[in-house]
Amino acid sequence: MTSAVAPQKPTPVRRKITIPSLMKKMKDGEAIVQMAVYDYRSAVVADRLGIDILCVSDTGGMVLFGHRSTVSVSFEEVMFMAQAVDRGSRYGLRMVDMPYWSFHVSPQQAVDNAGKFVAQANAEVMKCEGNRHHVPNIGAIIEAGIPVQGHIGITPMRMAQLGGFIAQGKTAERAIELVVDARETVPVVSLGAGNKAHGVHIISSDLFHLYEEHTPRHSKIYTDLIPIIEDVYTRYAADVRNRTYPGPEHTVYMTPSELERFASKVGWTSPPIKQAEERARAKRA
Repeated sequence: MTSAVAPQKPTPVRRKITIPSLMKKMKDGEAIVQMAVYDYRSAVVADRLGIDILCVSDTGGMVLFGHRSTVSVSFEEVMFMAQAVDRGSRYGLRMVDMPYWSFHVSPQQAVDNAGKFVAQANAEVMKCEGNRHHVPNIGAIIEAGIPVQGHIGITPMRMAQLGGFIAQGKTAERAIELVVDARETVPVVSLGAGNKAHGVHIISSDLFHLYEEHTPRHSKIYTDLIPIIEDVYTRYAADVRNRTYPGPEHTVYMTPSELERFASKVGWTSPPIKQAEERARAKRA
């Protein structure tokens, strides 16, 4: 007699992350996972592993393009990164960090630029660094039908005003200002404000220590890739200088007959042909 085979459980259908699904996570007490990504491959991996929100952060301009701060990262550079993330994602909610001076001038400017990210990069949510003074412009984006995540606290676009990457809200007065700003913007996703919020945001390159110039206290380095990258680069350079790479296994050769035809056309003497024949014999052996 044969034993009955237990029926396999159907693979759950994966659904696209949406604003309503994030609101449900908040209501159910399920943490929202948000990550700053800014290249195609990172987007593919993050999306495959179920990251809820893929945020095209303007910090990518610092990591990828060498900007000293996010203030000099251009609209075009953020668009370029947003389009790459769009190509690499299907399920995560695609958010774009609106760069410096792309929504600050007027409500019309804010709507126009947010609309470009939607139309040209399939962005679903804008992320805007701001406070109560920026509410009219940010509100115009929302009224145009584009959701916005507000960014308060440490706002890199205001480094000159804040005095650098300094933790905010450490005094009662400043904490109250942050609360007022937050009420103008909602779920709450934290970066450096503990784990009691509705979710947590992290810069993906910080997980690997890829931005060596500054490692914030709130960033946890899971694997330091810099020593690994340096080791690989060092071994590669040594192999090239020692002429051990590329080796025979990495090289494509002509057949002896094709090499002979080529040699006759360029006026080569016989040694290269003999070498090719010897390699062919060695391979057959």
